[in-house]
Amino acid sequence: MTRLSLNPNSKPIRQYFEMVSEKRQMGLVTEGNVAPAFADLLGYCARQAGYTFNEQHPLKLPNNRSIRLDGAVLTRFNLRYGAWEAKDSQDDLRAEIRRKFEAGYPRDNILFQSPDQAILFQDGREVLAADLDAERPQALVNILQAFFSYTKPAIEEWEQAVAAFKDRVPEVAKALDALIEREYSRSLAYKQAFDRFFELCRRAINPNLSKDAVEEMLIQHILTERIFRRVFHNERFTRQNAIAREIETVVDALTGKYFNRDDFMRELDHFYGAIETTAATIHDYSEKQNFLNTVYEQFFQGFSVKVADTHGIVYTPQPIVQFMVRSVEDLLRREFNRSLADPGVHILDPFVGTGNFILRVMEEIRRSKPSALAHKYAAELHCNEVMLLPYYIASMNIEHAYYEAVGEYAPFEGICLVDTFDLAESRQLPMFVEANSARVERQRQTELTVILGNPPYNAGQVNENDNNKNRKYTVIDRRVQETYTRAGTATLRNALSDPYVKAFRWASDRIRDEGIVAFVSNNGFLDGIAFDGMRQHLLADFDAVYVLDLGGNVRKNPKLSGTTHNVFGIQVGVCITFLVRRGPADGRARAGALYYARMDEFWRRGQKYTQLDGWGALGKVDWQTLTPVNNIWLTEGLQTGWDDLLPLGTKDAKAGRGQAIFELYNPGILTGRDSVVYDFDAPRLQKRMQDFVEAYNTEVDRYKRTGRPKDVDNFLKYDRLKWSATLKAHLQRGTYLEADNTKTRVSLYRPFTKQHLYYDEIVIDRPGQFPRIFPTPETERENRVICLAGVGAEKPFFALVTNLIPDRAFVGGGSGTQCFPLYTYEPHPPTPSPYGEGELAARAYRRRDNISDWALAQYQQHYGDAGITKEDIFYHLYALLHHPAYRERYAANLKRELPRVPFVAPHPPTPSPLHGAEGATLEKKGVHLANFWSP
Repeated sequence: MTRLSLNPNSKPIRQYFEMVSEKRQMGLVTEGNVAPAFADLLGYCARQAGYTFNEQHPLKLPNNRSIRLDGAVLTRFNLRYGAWEAKDSQDDLRAEIRRKFEAGYPRDNILFQSPDQAILFQDGREVLAADLDAERPQALVNILQAFFSYTKPAIEEWEQAVAAFKDRVPEVAKALDALIEREYSRSLAYKQAFDRFFELCRRAINPNLSKDAVEEMLIQHILTERIFRRVFHNERFTRQNAIAREIETVVDALTGKYFNRDDFMRELDHFYGAIETTAATIHDYSEKQNFLNTVYEQFFQGFSVKVADTHGIVYTPQPIVQFMVRSVEDLLRREFNRSLADPGVHILDPFVGTGNFILRVMEEIRRSKPSALAHKYAAELHCNEVMLLPYYIASMNIEHAYYEAVGEYAPFEGICLVDTFDLAESRQLPMFVEANSARVERQRQTELTVILGNPPYNAGQVNENDNNKNRKYTVIDRRVQETYTRAGTATLRNALSDPYVKAFRWASDRIRDEGIVAFVSNNGFLDGIAFDGMRQHLLADFDAVYVLDLGGNVRKNPKLSGTTHNVFGIQVGVCITFLVRRGPADGRARAGALYYARMDEFWRRGQKYTQLDGWGALGKVDWQTLTPVNNIWLTEGLQTGWDDLLPLGTKDAKAGRGQAIFELYNPGILTGRDSVVYDFDAPRLQKRMQDFVEAYNTEVDRYKRTGRPKDVDNFLKYDRLKWSATLKAHLQRGTYLEADNTKTRVSLYRPFTKQHLYYDEIVIDRPGQFPRIFPTPETERENRVICLAGVGAEKPFFALVTNLIPDRAFVGGGSGTQCFPLYTYEPHPPTPSPYGEGELAARAYRRRDNISDWALAQYQQHYGDAGITKEDIFYHLYALLHHPAYRERYAANLKRELPRVPFVAPHPPTPSPLHGAEGATLEKKGVHLANFWSP
């Protein structure tokens, strides 16, 4: 039972009555004026009790009619805990209550409130009434405490059980895994059934699928199939569903002689019982879906965190799903005079999850043309899922929704257990079982009109040592490379590996001549520098692009409170994108019209949902027509004339195809194993590296002894070494390491924070060009690099000069660092040096200026001074990059791309505010940055 700590003098209680009093004085006593104050009070109480409060909460009634509660309190497992309805002061509250109950409003725990009165019903009867009077605030406290202390026994048992279930799942799964391994070695029937199933999985899902992954699928099935059968009262599921039936064949072989499933699972009966009992109390089908999604989320968080991370186990909130489906219907009618219900309009959700988008499409078809649903269900609705559990849930959800709609069961044959990206590959292997293969091939041959859904959002494992990589796809990866990547100008383009980017590329190719793509995704592509090529191709590939920016990037905007402003409750920003293709291009350039709208960045999640519900579809959104500049869509704050300034560095100039101030620039080093190669204590670092080298060389020996297995990821041991992709590649080449204490260098790990670094080109995952920038400790005495951070990233623009090897994330937070050296070095046999005897005499490296001759000529010509040197330019640039006027004027440009710099106005020599070499250089040249621009 929840205990709410609230008293009459609590600040929220005082604030509520003060706000109501202010409204009364202004004569504002209607529901719309007073209800927000009570909603704020309920929201405060819900948070204190560990719940969430959702305004304008949709609820479907048993008669298939939908209502919208003024508010609902939801448990952390997304179950409706209580409801709230607000009324005007002039309303007869009891009469309004009777009308609401006659309309089917819930009676279990509902609070009715007007500015003067509140009445609480629980279990269908009135339990408390209170006059809302600032002179007697205890009455309000009492009714709120009663409202938040009510708990259905089934829900209470469920919450306790699911928490324990999450903790017990890893233990039970581990025991089941050991049993499966044992049976594989001693039961021939099981081994044969498993091997057959394993081969089917590799053909259908991933040719590199490991035996462990398939065993994990079996464990998922055994642990969860009872839930699917009983929550939906469908005991026939495992025998009717094509995939479940195949897995049951393997389980039958597993349980044939030594293993009794019921006996093994008996210790979990309490948890299953609590889930089933709670499900039996849920009559609203949409709530049952949310419930099952929650079971799934809890299961994965306990069972397989890696799977959840790689595939992005995040479900699309219903307001987003509803807005997207209605918007697609709106676009179909407006652009093509067609409807989702029309014959020939094939619809695909390529990443179906638990089926929310297809369910909402079915509802829209049923609403607009009920007679069309049977045909659409049988022939023109399609979806794919690559993971077993969501495949099960989606199948059950869709089939159950159809049963409720038409009154008879029919299997949904539009769902495929397949990796959508794999459908673009050329391989023609069977797709799991014959029924699934037929579905996949039918979908392949279908001309799609609509593709919609929520693509996976994970960009790849954070750490190669997790051995949890996203899969590579030959065709899709090549298509991204030859379009989005090739058209881009950025040097760092890792973000283009994100699956949601691949989803846009795949959908752009798959929709063919005419149709609509609708995705809700990460919004990083809207303004990220790495995505300029993607933006260019989206406008070239489609006639109209609509982007509704939902904001919510917690990392970019530190003023946001946690994730409460994000519609998914995640940290990256989100947007909804609609792409329209109006017919064959036939050689013409597509219109590429771009429409953009943005929700208030500081709106909370509930406010954004309410706005989506208010719009209903994109036709009511106030769209802004954007005119991109150099593939930049969001041009607010960008300064004109930027392209006329001198570029610090460009990709073309780096490749010898253009002009820039610096010939070479490079990100800071990415070690892939900071905890191994960095340390404040040099001897401790050297000892650790000796252990690392020994462990690595042992793995090389073991790899060679075992015949160089192709599946390196699953061959390696991850307990002693921190692996990375490049280190795995060196192991495959048979490369050995040698401990060498002379490789211990000093590095700039973070601003003004030095650490010892073991600098070895094999051990460092991404050493970049630093063997050419600081090849030896001696070069640190004369060379300098300007390190820039915050360019095309979420961190503020930042510049720092160092004579040490800098880390790529030296300002932290994932912000990449670009480094512009004064000099570069090439290996060179020792020769007499023009520098004379001393620090770099008889050097083994030849020094080259990194500032281009073109840049030197530009500066000398502009200032009319042949005495300007490349070193002068280097320090002048460093000063300029710090100047407040420059940073303020070009703030938006600097967030997008590498700096470009203006010539500053010459000024008679005066004492410079700068110190050291920079100040002396600028004074000598008569360039005083204080007079950079007039305001």
